[in-house]
Amino acid sequence: MKKLFLKILFVSLLQSFFVSNAQISQLFRNKDRVEQREEQDTYPFSYGFFLNLNNFDYKMVLNPKYGMYNNQNLVQSKPTYSFGAGLIARMRLNDNFDLRLEPGLQFVDRELTFNTQSNDQYAADTNNPFTPKTLTEADMVRRVKSTYVDIPIMLEIHADRWYNSRPYAAAGLNYMVNLQSNSSATDDNQQGVFRSTTHNFAWSAEAGIQFYFSRFKLTPAFRGTFAFNNEIVADNAGTPPYWTAAISTMQTRAFMFVLKFE
Repeated sequence: MKKLFLKILFVSLLQSFFVSNAQISQLFRNKDRVEQREEQDTYPFSYGFFLNLNNFDYKMVLNPKYGMYNNQNLVQSKPTYSFGAGLIARMRLNDNFDLRLEPGLQFVDRELTFNTQSNDQYAADTNNPFTPKTLTEADMVRRVKSTYVDIPIMLEIHADRWYNSRPYAAAGLNYMVNLQSNSSATDDNQQGVFRSTTHNFAWSAEAGIQFYFSRFKLTPAFRGTFAFNNEIVADNAGTPPYWTAAISTMQTRAFMFVLKFE
């Protein structure tokens, strides 16, 4: 179902892109070009929605003792592509600055691989003794699914309109709630449950071009989002150091292609 939705979303985005390209080309071929939706720039408030494709990953700093061996990283993060959607609220500040609130849902599926069997060598460590176990494929691979309620507030600076287009850049802060964090679960990786923090904070930067049409404004943009806080929730005391003990810090980083309709 998710793959089918992604295909439909991808085809829709492509159709919107090519249709928009054709209309944009037509707009810029005309000698007597009409300024579309001039009044929209003067509205104190405006609203819309967005669709996006995303690529989420973890930026990790590994524990030198449990997360590395012979200068090799024992934990790998594999990013995947997914999708998101949300709403747009814009407040005009002046001719060149807007304040934007863009709450949305981001559906994320990441994969962590723990090649940490070599940590058996620390089993007799007097500070943290444990009973070694042979890691199976299920023990080594953790599929981390997340659903983020992402609430960014961004300050946008834009250039003056050039006919029916306007480039812009924006930056701001995000509050991100992970609805699938498992942070309150009593089980941990020993039972196959990977836990992370529920409440997270990040910063975002974005750049794009706003295109004005007779009935709406279309904005294709690229956005990067980078978490501030460490999202790892440590395994329970007594769990062997094959999993979270190998990671010192783990922070979300994401790249998105966004289509906004206002």
